[in-house]
Amino acid sequence: MNRYPFWKYAIIVIALLIGSIYTLPNFFGEAPAVQVSAGKSSVKVDAAVQERVEQALKAANLTPEVLTLDNGSLKVRFDNTDNQLKAKDAIQHALVPDANDASYVVALNLLARSPAWLTALNASPMYLGLDLRGGVHFMLQVDMPAALTKKAESLAGDIRTGLREKNVRHSGISRNGQTIEVRFRDMATLEAAQRVIQDQFVDLQTTSAADGADFKLSATINPVAARRVQEQAIKQNITTLHNRINELGVAEPVIQQQGTDRIVVQLPGVQDTAKAKDILGRTATLEIRMVDDSAEARSAEIGSGPVPFGTERFLERNGQAVIVKKQVILTGENLTDAQPGFDNQSQEAAVHLTLDAKGARIFKDVTRESVGKRMAILLFEKGKGEVVTAPVIRSEIGGGRVQISGRMSTVEANDTALLLRAGSLAAPMEIIEERTIGPSLGAENIAKGFDSVTWGFVAVTAFMCVYYMLFGVFSSVALAVNLLLLVAVLSMLQATLTLPGMAAMALVLGMAIDANVLINERVREELRNGASPQSAIHAGYDRAWATILDSNVTTLIAGLALLAFGSGPVRGFAVVHCLGILTSMFSAVFFSRGLVNVWYGRQKKLQSVSIGTVWRA
Repeated sequence: MNRYPFWKYAIIVIALLIGSIYTLPNFFGEAPAVQVSAGKSSVKVDAAVQERVEQALKAANLTPEVLTLDNGSLKVRFDNTDNQLKAKDAIQHALVPDANDASYVVALNLLARSPAWLTALNASPMYLGLDLRGGVHFMLQVDMPAALTKKAESLAGDIRTGLREKNVRHSGISRNGQTIEVRFRDMATLEAAQRVIQDQFVDLQTTSAADGADFKLSATINPVAARRVQEQAIKQNITTLHNRINELGVAEPVIQQQGTDRIVVQLPGVQDTAKAKDILGRTATLEIRMVDDSAEARSAEIGSGPVPFGTERFLERNGQAVIVKKQVILTGENLTDAQPGFDNQSQEAAVHLTLDAKGARIFKDVTRESVGKRMAILLFEKGKGEVVTAPVIRSEIGGGRVQISGRMSTVEANDTALLLRAGSLAAPMEIIEERTIGPSLGAENIAKGFDSVTWGFVAVTAFMCVYYMLFGVFSSVALAVNLLLLVAVLSMLQATLTLPGMAAMALVLGMAIDANVLINERVREELRNGASPQSAIHAGYDRAWATILDSNVTTLIAGLALLAFGSGPVRGFAVVHCLGILTSMFSAVFFSRGLVNVWYGRQKKLQSVSIGTVWRA
């Protein structure tokens, strides 16, 4: 009656084994480390960089605990923070001789001390939030007027093109803030232009007025479109920040919108605030310009003459100089997509760009008029430009699809495509709040949270053992297994544990033991009604299950609501709360009954069970 088949015991053993393995990494803690990542898309962190770092550390008489190269970054772990700081200075001096033109990002970080065999099993500690691990907190204010001004600037160019295509003559187009002003000599031409704008530019609302001898048409972005521009600016900035922060190696950054024009960035474990600021401010933008192939420009390329007026000098990836005109034909704003691929003819790595309608039209006109000339595609990072490629235009290119190729590897093509897809900020941002939480404060929070969970566990198990005797011991063991499985699941999912999450963990202990209280009381009730011990155990577990399921499902629904609609600390609480409910249903019912079956199920003539005093009516 009270015996499990072999497969159920196998499930229990496997669950305990997996839970133990994936819980273990959390007991090893973290060690101070230095992380080296690429500061430019054209720079790679490879074995050569690793060798330079090893030589720099050797020269500084520093011996790292572990030095690993993975996912395009180099991580060097040390036994204390003193060596960590010395190593950062030594590596910075070796790799970044010019701070204004940094090819590599050297940042302080924290790495897990897990042994290699656990790492090989993909067993990692759960992420700790900012309040537990320490780190930096930024509040960024997005300059929404600048985003609207940028949009108005783009629309002014589109209006100029649209009026030219419809043969509507004007006396000049200017932009006054976020207002586009178009001047006409007569009212009839103004009305014709107004019809063109209303047909082609639904985001604009227009007004007209006399302006001296001329007539002026003023166009502004309507409120609905302005709100849409602001929402898109926030989303693009958040995407860009995610891509930038990946270079710092932050395990679980928090980047979320707050209000209509602010972004909160939390970087747990980051100790170098200045480096974090530098990374947040990084942008990458694309510009397409024509190459100046005049005799003066060729002399300037080899350094024997000055740069001609109206041009600039940039370097290609191989170090060769290229003189390009200052006039920008297209920018990254005209890009709708950028994907890595291969050249159909040479099979070299390439980046395939897709332009919007305006960009495709401009690119088609320029390539038709410039056959045989060179066109430079420039990538700007940290204010400095680099020529990605400068091909010769062989024929007119239409359809809005452009290919960048030449002297780039597959990895470089992937990185360039990533930078171009979400490399620029849609609007400038300013840090209006900055807060640093030290590792010591985080350690204090961890100690307090650990104490609360420990003492809560001790108090609950003490009561259960006194009140329910041996069944209380079974319940306490099941509660310990519940805690083990909860930590293991959090680690496997790489969830972020925050201080509210630790509060949820303490609460889960009380909720998990509630199921065992229901079972034990049901067994007592069956014994009071005269049932045999074996029948009482069987009926107690079976009849308590429906009540346990109902109560846990309703609590889980509340937790899912917190998870869906909450943010920040509320979500941290909800994640642990929901996972704890699921693990408690396994441990309180399935696992605890397995213990009871092992202890009592083998006794055929069971006379009594140790479940405390059974009060009879």
